Amino acid sequence: MTRFSQSDLLNSLPRQFFASLVKKAGIYIEQGHDVINLGQGNPDQPTPGHIVKALQAAAENPVNHKYSPFQGFRYLKEAAAEFYKREYEVELDPDTEVAVLFGGKAGLVEIPQCLLNPGDTVLVPDPGYPDYWSGVALARAEMLYMPLLEQNGFLPDYHDLSADALAKAKLMFLNYPNNPTGATATLPFFAETVTLAKQHDICVVHDFAYGAIGFDQQKPISFLQAEGAKEVGIEIYTLSKTYNMAGWRVGFAIGNKSVISAINLLQDHLYVSLFGAVQEAAAAALLESQECVEELNQLYESRRNTFINGLQSIGWEVAAPKGSFFAWLKVPPAFTSQQFSDYLLENAHIVVAPGIGFGQWGEGYVRAGLLTSEERLQEAVRRIESLEIFDKGD
Repeated sequence: MTRFSQSDLLNSLPRQFFASLVKKAGIYIEQGHDVINLGQGNPDQPTPGHIVKALQAAAENPVNHKYSPFQGFRYLKEAAAEFYKREYEVELDPDTEVAVLFGGKAGLVEIPQCLLNPGDTVLVPDPGYPDYWSGVALARAEMLYMPLLEQNGFLPDYHDLSADALAKAKLMFLNYPNNPTGATATLPFFAETVTLAKQHDICVVHDFAYGAIGFDQQKPISFLQAEGAKEVGIEIYTLSKTYNMAGWRVGFAIGNKSVISAINLLQDHLYVSLFGAVQEAAAAALLESQECVEELNQLYESRRNTFINGLQSIGWEVAAPKGSFFAWLKVPPAFTSQQFSDYLLENAHIVVAPGIGFGQWGEGYVRAGLLTSEERLQEAVRRIESLEIFDKGD
């Protein structure tokens, strides 16, 4: 059989970090070990029943057996606008300021291809979600990294960006609540971001994937709540985390009209929109009772408290995340993040993601997902305690 060579573009893409993580864990699972997988970001709860029922009913409607409108049904864009008005007091025009997406990841990867030319510069958070890099690589653009440091609350310090970097930058990715650090942003920070973007003609893309998950009675803030935000950027929202709809692949981009238009144009060439029944179910999720969202948030907060308190009780000095369903944990001084991740897998059969996989400033940490039961999180704490690498100080 002839083996055809991959294109230079495909060969230039970053290595899929999570694929290798899954492969490593799979080896231990195949050997029969009881592996506690805290390494991925795949929600473990089922989609709420009323959303599933909406899909089932819509799937029986012959209207949804045809191609959907290229840019999605207007009712879904209206639902997204109503959702943002209700939750964040942000006004949106469904026709010009909302684009339907095949999940948030698709939008994040598409944006650089919509706005950049080869050699253009993108500001990306470090540590950050690796798929930002994929979109930049597909656009053949260049990345400049914004370190997210603990002393700054894991927010980028714009004063550290050189005049040259700001002059070159055409796009900036932000993500709060943050993956992997669990940090949240403030309205003054977003206001500062808007000012910077206006001064340097930078398009801001805020990844709001974990927008529904905030702890200690602090609701995460939308970038679009900052005055002037729609003038300089967009926000990408996914239903994957808010409604446990990760496998449904539905989200939306909102904000700056020119960027929304560019996304729609690119997608016109790639897709014929989402299955209509999924769009109907997504609208139901956004518009109907939000009790399921509140319950999910409480579940994650309870898991966070169980896990973080447990780790602190065995002498591991860790901080509780303010949002998202991730914990960002400092590794012991004797290890790199990759070494510690491997050590936990080999000796405790626990999967965590090494911080280096999220960028060079992720070194010194591992990311753990709160995506299993409290009982399993407690078991993970017991296994880590048995390794005797932390001093309880008692």
